[in-house]
Amino acid sequence: MATLTLPDQLNAAQRWCVTRGEKLTDIRRDVLSLLLSHGHSMKAYDILSELQQSRPTAAPPTVYRALDFLLQVGLIHRLDSLNAFVACPEFALPHHHGVLLVCENCHGVTEIADAPWMSHLTDAVAALGFTPGHQELEIKGLCSACQKTNPGAPA
Repeated sequence: MATLTLPDQLNAAQRWCVTRGEKLTDIRRDVLSLLLSHGHSMKAYDILSELQQSRPTAAPPTVYRALDFLLQVGLIHRLDSLNAFVACPEFALPHHHGVLLVCENCHGVTEIADAPWMSHLTDAVAALGFTPGHQELEIKGLCSACQKTNPGAPA
């Protein structure tokens, strides 16, 4: 499967929002574009700093509102362990539950789409009468690239 270009990813996100009756405004698109182009997690103030290069009047509330929207429609993930955000490459999957592999060295994130054991976990939680909200599982460690550059580093 070929990797989508940034414009293709943004167009897919635009279509996703339209199907949900939502609007991907210019500022939301710019924030998403930053996350997609970086390919790793970013903190809100890092996003703001980069956004201000093209939008000097951008302020923290602008970025936080855009991030809240992008989270709500499933276009990005919030990484609680890093207090950061990352674009979601699998936003259009039905019943998507993220399993995020977070590198503690480079802060890169790999998403496992639709892990089979997640449905077992969801069923077990439901059997206990618990209704989970939005959930994502973060597994921290070292990505393969960081393991190669730091072979003695603990995982």
